[in-house]
This record gives sequence, structure tokens and C-alpha cells, in this order.
Amino acid sequence: MLLHSVISQSPPHPQTISLQSSSSSLSNFINFPSGFRNSPLKRGQFKPIIIRNSSSSSSFSQGYSYGTVDYEKKSRTPVTWKAIYKRISMMGNREKGSTSVLNQWENEGRTVTKWELCRLVKELRKYGRFKLALEVYEWMKNKPERFIMAPSDAAIQLDLVSKVEGISGAEDYFKNLPDDLIDNRVYGALLNAYVHARMKEKAESLLVEMKEKEYASHALPYNVMMTLYMNLKDHEKVEAFISEMMQNNIDLDLYSYSIWITSRGSQGSVEKVEEVFEKMKLDVSVKPNWTTYSTLATVYIKLGELEKGEDCLKKIESKITGRYRIPYHYLLSHYGSIGRKEEVQRIWGTYKTVFPYIPNMGYHAVISAFIRMDEIEESEMLYEEWLSVKTTYDARIGNRLLGWYVRKGHSEKTESFFKEMLENGKANSSTWEILAESHIKHKRIPDALSCFEKALSHEESSFWKPKPVNIISFYKICEQENDEPSKEAFFGMLKEAGVLEDESLMSKLPFLRDSNAGNELPKVKESEDYDDEDADTLLNELQVVLDYPIAQVEGGTDRDYVAPHPVPPPAVGSPVKDGQNPPPHGTQSRVFPFDRYLLSTDLRRWTLHNSTSKS
Repeated sequence: MLLHSVISQSPPHPQTISLQSSSSSLSNFINFPSGFRNSPLKRGQFKPIIIRNSSSSSSFSQGYSYGTVDYEKKSRTPVTWKAIYKRISMMGNREKGSTSVLNQWENEGRTVTKWELCRLVKELRKYGRFKLALEVYEWMKNKPERFIMAPSDAAIQLDLVSKVEGISGAEDYFKNLPDDLIDNRVYGALLNAYVHARMKEKAESLLVEMKEKEYASHALPYNVMMTLYMNLKDHEKVEAFISEMMQNNIDLDLYSYSIWITSRGSQGSVEKVEEVFEKMKLDVSVKPNWTTYSTLATVYIKLGELEKGEDCLKKIESKITGRYRIPYHYLLSHYGSIGRKEEVQRIWGTYKTVFPYIPNMGYHAVISAFIRMDEIEESEMLYEEWLSVKTTYDARIGNRLLGWYVRKGHSEKTESFFKEMLENGKANSSTWEILAESHIKHKRIPDALSCFEKALSHEESSFWKPKPVNIISFYKICEQENDEPSKEAFFGMLKEAGVLEDESLMSKLPFLRDSNAGNELPKVKESEDYDDEDADTLLNELQVVLDYPIAQVEGGTDRDYVAPHPVPPPAVGSPVKDGQNPPPHGTQSRVFPFDRYLLSTDLRRWTLHNSTSKS
């Protein structure tokens, strides 16, 4: 592995930086949280490196990176990928896509490197703009004389294809790949897609093939499969996979332990949860961090152990630093879920003091917390504040208020707020489903059906699924009104969208296995699956928590491990000063996490928060 030399603004005194590898250590280019690397690195393989003040040095980061580092000061030199991203974001006509922007960029006499394009893809994926991200890769693919594609690129493309075109598209892409572009990362991407689509048989079959190819010698494929079994409530399978990992000397990573803790918690046993945590503390290959305590807090709160839950929240606060945003989002969510308004206000105040700029996800977290506590006035004030400072409109934030208006029966406010959302940006699949809920409440079957159609046909709805409670409610009003045509039309929509292939969803909706839906409709509590989008939003951020930055050397074939900067983070509660931790000029560090790595609905509910019972 090459070492990338960067210009470093090191502190005047020597500083020891430890590079500790674990089962979730470095992977090449695409970053899977726990591996899929070609040459596994063992803990202790690297010794601490002393970095002294000099004009040129090699930078390393500490063991685990708790999220994307926030560089608050803008670079004096314009960054190409940011300029292109801004153009794509501000496109009036989205039909033109990324290709038109890239062509225009080069027609202006500008150039763009592969690293810059990959960094652009990362940013588009981060905000769920999968179609635009895929278009960037297709643009590169059409210029083979300039851009060399690697297996890591193929893995990312497969992941994007699965999100844009669905599983069939991902399978076709996989089948057409040349052998030299297929490796463990590509198999991992396909496995991830199967699990995300909850296709149990295909996922199990692919895992067998991966084992035969020795692509399953680390934690990631096991973690991905365990999320599937969590979703299917097959906790015995989770235990079996944990045992298999131990028998095969496959180190459990932080994700493995989080899944195990979650599985034990979902069975209602505090003692068994704590048994796993004690084993984790004895495991020298992992070290509990704030995500571990966030998982424990959720389980304790869900099981009514509020005192233990709050102790874990204090642990989270003691383990975060001012330069990382994501823990603040989780703290806001947790405190909102237990109704601690004063704690939400305290965390929000600290967050705004530490960071001079609050991104969309920060506002999403705090508004969601107040919504859970039915503090609508605070939520509306924060929404207006966000509108005044936002750079792009995020429908997920508006959905939080829209959902509250619908649940509380405020029809006029629902209608007016929806119009306001469209004026500011555009709706997503969940927006249309929320409106469908309103129409269902008032038995407006045609309007509800129209909303479901728009939700299921949305450009970014490949993996979006309607909530079981809404499917059941729609069927019920159709039966009450003797509207068989609408019921059949809805069934056809669900079938075409692939909803019927979701084994987890179908386990809650057995009547859908019969197109005539003659079975008795099951009862599903609204609180059981109300807040999935909110959980998804937090979970998307959690992808980066354990990932390592991987830099790509120009050309796409050689890669280095590069740290953003060896300057220690500020203490908790300390403001991030302008330019405190700027990336050295030329440092090309980045992270390619899998989107939605922890995939299951049940895992989302348990490991993130217990807000479903409060919404």
C-alpha cells in the first residue's frame, strides 16, 4: 500500500498517532464497515508513528473515525467536485441529469479527475441522489481512454443500479461484468442489495457462493445477513451466525456486537443484553464507542430501563468530540424519545455553540425530537429557522411536520403545508404516503390510491416500501366501501413495485399472498412502523461512523490511506474555530460507505431509538 505524502500543518510539538486495525479496518476504495479488503490487516500490525512539524509529512488518523470530519472554513481554492455538485443541485430541469452538467463543464475548457468525480458520487449518494450518482459513473464509463474502472468502482455502480433500477437491474449488471472487475466487494454489493430488498433465498444462496470463493472470511457478510434475520425476527439465526463466526475465528466487529445486542434486546431480556456487552468488553479486538452506548440506550429505553438508558446517554456525551456531528443527532433523538425536553434543548444549544453551521440533518434531528414530544410550536419555529438558512430543501424535514398534522387531524394545515413544501422543494415517496394516510382517514379512496401511485413511482423509490399499517388501512376502507376495483389496482401497484417480494413485509401482510385478499386483515399498531423514515435518516448518517478514509491516486489503480489532518479535535463543548482542522491542500481523503448498511426495519427501530412508541 502506498503512502500518500501531503503538505501538513502539523502542530509544533511531536504527536503520536496510532493506526489500529481491526476487523472493520481498511478496505480498498469502497469502504465496507467491516472489511471486504483483499489483504486483511491485523490489530497491532502498525506501531504508533511520530509526526513532527515539517513542510511535508505522511498523515495518519486514529483508529476509528467517528464520522465525516467537519471542516468549517471553506477552501480558498475552489474545489472542482464541489462546483460541479452545486451545478447539479441547482439544475432547473432534472431530466438533463449529471451528464449534461459534466459535458458543459468540459466544454468550458475545464478538466475533472477521476478522484473528483468519485468524490462527487460520494456526495450525491450521501444525499440519496442515486440516479444522478449513477449518471456520473456512466459518463466515466463512456470515456475508457481517460478513466480506468476498478472492481471497487463496479461495486459502487452495482449498489447504485440496485437503488435506481431495482434488483433485476443489479443482477443484469453483475452478469455482464468482466471477470477482472469482479471481486469480494462486488459480491458484497450484490449481497447488500438482496438483503436490502429482503430477498432471503437469493441472499442465502449468494452467501454460500461467497464462502466457496473465500469471500466471507470477515464480519461484513455475516453482519449483513444477520440484519436480514433480525428483520424476519429469526433471532435463532442471529445466534447461529455469531456462533459460526466464533468457531471460524472471524472477529466480531462493532456492528456484529450491535446486532447481537439488538437481537437480545428484541427478545425482551436485559440480562442477555448485558451478557453480550460484557463479552464485548472482554474482546480485545474491539472497543465500545458512542455507537455501542447508543444501541444500549435504545434497548434499555425500549425495555423500560430508563435510568440505565440515561446512563448510556451520558456515556455517549463523554465519548464524543466537538468536531463530530452525528452523535449530537443521536442524542437529540434519544432524549426526544423519552420526553426530556430540557435535555433536547441543552444538546441543541451545545451543538449550535460547537458548530457555526448546522446541516439539514441537524435540523431534522432536533425537529424530530420535538415532534415526538408533541412540541409543535418549537418544531415550527425550528422549521422556519431552517428555511432561512438551508442551501437545499430536504423533504424529510418537512415530512416530520406534515406527518404530525395528519396524525392530529389538521386537514387544512396538512393541505396548506404540503403546498408550501412543493413551493420550497419537492415531495419524496414518504411525503405522498403521508398524504395517502390523510385521505384514508377521510375515506377518499381515489385520492389515496393516487398518492400511493406517486409514492411507488417516485424516481428514488427503488427500495421504498409503504408501511404495513397503511396497506392494511387502505384495504379495510376498500372493503367497507365495497370498492374491489381500487383494491385490485392497489394490489397491482404493489406487485409491480416489488413489494410482494419483501419477505419481512409479507410476513405482516399474509393476505397479500392471495390477489383476492380474502383472508382476514391483520391488526398492526400504527406506532409499530410509523417512524421508519426518521430511523432511516439517522441510519444513513451512521454508515460513516466506523469507516476509514481511503484516498485514490490519480488513475484509479493505486490507493493510499490518508488522514485528513493529525490535529487533535477540540474538547466537547468547545467551538470549532475557523480553519482549526482544514484538510491539507492536495489531501484526497474520502469515505465510500455502503448506504443503509444496517438494513432491517426492526434493527432500525431498536438500534436508533424507541421513537415509534412516542410518535
